[in-house]
Amino acid sequence: MIADLSSSPWPDARSVLTIGAYDGVHRGHQAVIAQVRRQAEAIGARSVVVTFDRHPASVVRPESAPRLLTDLDQKLELLEATGVDATVVVSFDEAQSREEPSSFVERVLVGCLRAKRIVVGEDFHFGRNRHGNVGLLRALGVPNDFEVEPLELVERTDGVDEPISSTAIRRAMAGGDVEVASALLGRPFQVRGNVVQGDQRGRLLGFPTANVEVPNLVCLPADGVYAGWYLRPAGARQACAINLGRRPTFYEHADHSLLEAHLIDFEGDLYGELARVEFTNFLRSERKFDGIDALKVQLKHDVEQARALLSQ
Repeated sequence: MIADLSSSPWPDARSVLTIGAYDGVHRGHQAVIAQVRRQAEAIGARSVVVTFDRHPASVVRPESAPRLLTDLDQKLELLEATGVDATVVVSFDEAQSREEPSSFVERVLVGCLRAKRIVVGEDFHFGRNRHGNVGLLRALGVPNDFEVEPLELVERTDGVDEPISSTAIRRAMAGGDVEVASALLGRPFQVRGNVVQGDQRGRLLGFPTANVEVPNLVCLPADGVYAGWYLRPAGARQACAINLGRRPTFYEHADHSLLEAHLIDFEGDLYGELARVEFTNFLRSERKFDGIDALKVQLKHDVEQARALLSQ
């Protein structure tokens, strides 16, 4: 990761780069990065992704900023896994939001990264009030010796006539359709958080859970019960049944959703560890039960259904 933009990290080399929020690093993003890598290799340049330390909308329009599909650490891990030579992280604050597109290009893309080619989606916009676009990049490329390659957006292959996008993934998540979200991402949707002390009710019911505290800025699927995987810090993967919701059987007016993961066939202490929870299948919506016995019967069914799905 490169965060210092005051000088070129490779003064004797040019770069092929792409720029964007890259929230989710989904299949559309991956296609752009693959093209960046191919072109960089062809001309002997560095392959670079330029992204931001937060979603630009969180600064420009915080009242309607989307929740994140990936936090910064996860995004950087996913970008590194693409094989790109470097990820440049620009600090996006109020001052950055006011920078004119031409200034950003000359300061960062040309002055620091010595761009030879810029690869972006055909709908790309950037800079103050989103005034920067492919046309402006091409105009600036002439005096600054770089080319611009706009790419068509990657279309969905599930019969829905729209391109793959972070917005489409969030929409699928809002409906609990984690299978579609995972297909668009190219991997299971994952959230991360610390395991914290809960009310111990799961243990009393015979289904102990890890209560995972997910940051508020991270997008979650709709409330419900899911099958998925719990990834421990050392790398072990445990099948789990995940309850995401407000537990209406016990609480009449809970003010926020909780993520509780029951690790199937597992015994041990998880408190304090950083959990990674992957959602693979939607099992059912959350609902209120008539009593504890009815809830226990349903929980047993949920666990067996999750076990069957995850063993396939």
